[in-house]
Parts: sequence; structure tokens; C-alpha cells
Amino acid sequence: MANSDKPLAVLAIGGNSLIRDKQHKEVSDQFEITRKTCRHIEEILSKGWNVVITHGNGPQVGFILRRCELSLHELHPVPLDSIGADTQGAIGYMIQQELANEFRRKQVSRRAVTVVTQVRVDADDPAFSDPQKPIGTFMDADTAREREQKDGWQVKEDAGRGWRRVVASPLPVEIIEQDAIEKLIQDDFVVIAVGGGGIPVIRDAAGDLKGVAAVIDKDYASALLANQLKADLFIVSTAVDTVSLDYGKPTQRPLTKLTVAEARRHLDAGQFPTGSMGPKIRAVCNFLEAGGQTAIITSPDYLAEALDGKKGTRITA
Repeated sequence: MANSDKPLAVLAIGGNSLIRDKQHKEVSDQFEITRKTCRHIEEILSKGWNVVITHGNGPQVGFILRRCELSLHELHPVPLDSIGADTQGAIGYMIQQELANEFRRKQVSRRAVTVVTQVRVDADDPAFSDPQKPIGTFMDADTAREREQKDGWQVKEDAGRGWRRVVASPLPVEIIEQDAIEKLIQDDFVVIAVGGGGIPVIRDAAGDLKGVAAVIDKDYASALLANQLKADLFIVSTAVDTVSLDYGKPTQRPLTKLTVAEARRHLDAGQFPTGSMGPKIRAVCNFLEAGGQTAIITSPDYLAEALDGKKGTRITA
């Protein structure tokens, strides 16, 4: 569906990768990291690829939620689906601006555009009956119960550290703006889409779309988008250069190549925890098992080298 002379890659950038450390969290700091990442993205484009960029938004959503908490005495709270839309626009703005600047420096005739993307989830997804995704700041028990009664929040105690709001993390089933994304790719735009996993929406009894308070995993939504676009390559950009077994242990060893079957075996053996590499490996497996041919996991600095097989972990069907 992409330009016939250009292969298509879907590149998923982690929201945490835009924040270097606790001392560099401001928007200007995120712009600096985005600028560096966009240089590597331009290198992929220069190799003759079309690229659709997706991104996480976890920290950025957390910042907005905290601002809402601090201003409740004056302002209304912002619904979670609207916060997702806000962060899609803001992070997309950073990426498309820095790509435009990089294109100008390299004298490349390309344009980037952000599509604020809705992603449909199943209203009957089991995640809604057992929310597990913590969002926002820690609270004491009294505050948590107040929010539960006043605002309808679901709250849980978090490993002795305090209470947090929890929301569902349902599986994505449809990219609502897929046709618009396809058209833009055909017109040679670099598209930024499905930010933060997309704005979670359901269809009501009348068939109308309606936003819900949920969080869609960015990697799962990116894999779905890659499949629907029939992408040639799915790239997950994360904090590590290469997927490893026994990560963080003296026996740690990198994996430069994997098959889906091997990846599934390592998942079953507990090598890739849910809180770190697990969702990325599962998303890659979903992409490959649904017809994709190749996926890569690596860090932003090695995107172009991973494309050439010199860095990162390459996973195949």
C-alpha cells in the first residue's frame, strides 16, 4: 500500500526514551532528545524507506495528571482520553518539527505530519473488569478512597509505596484513522501516528465512537498498525541496544537473532518480564505471527546500523 518503490517500516519510539534522566524532564530537554532521534530516522529515510513513527507517552501523561491534581481547587480534571490526545499532539509536534529541521539541513524534500489517532478496543475486553495499569501519583489511603467515591476511580495499593489509580489496558482491535494514514504514506509523508497506543475508544450501542479511561500498550497498537499497513519491517526503539537473556545478571548474554518460536520459548521461561521487555517481545511476535516478516529491537542511536544488520536484535518469522 506504500509507494511501490519504497519499503515501509513502522518505528515505535518509547515515551521514556524522550527523557534522559530525572534532571532532564522539561519540554526543552525532550526536544533535545527528539532532535537526536530524528537524525537517526532521517538516516533510515535516506536508505530509501518510508517510515511511520509511533511513540509512547507514559511520562508525559503522568505530568499532565499531576498538574490536574494540583489545580483541582480551581480547574476541572481532564479525562484520560483527552490527555492521550493532548500528548499525541505535543509529542507529534516535537517529532514533526525536528524532522522538518533535519530535512532542511540535509536538503531533503520530505514532509512530516501527525495524525491524532483513535484506536478502538472491545468494550467487553476482560481488562475493564480487572484494571491493572497504574497511572498518576501515589496517594495515601484516605485520598485514594475519596477519589474512589467522588470521582469513580478504581484504586489499588502499590507494593507498600502508597495507593494509585488503576485503569484498564485493553488490547487494540482497530486503527480508526488507518485510511488517512495510508493516504498520507502514498503521498510520501512521514506519518506520526498511534501516539501512546492511540486514544482508546469503543463503539456504543448506536455505533458511535466514545472515549474511555484506559491505556493501550504502545507496542501492541504499533504492531497492529504495522500489520494493517502491511509494513515490511517493525522496529521497536527502546533503552537497550540489544535484547538479552538473563538481563542484569552476571550471566547476561545478548541475542542478535531470534525466531518467533525462540522468542515465545524465552517468554514462557520468564526471560522477558512484563514490566520491561515482555510487551515489546509480545508485540513483535504478534506482528510476525499475523504475517509480518522482520522486526528489530534496538536503541535510538543504532537505528540505522540495526537496519543494516550491524546492531540490535533481529526477529524473524
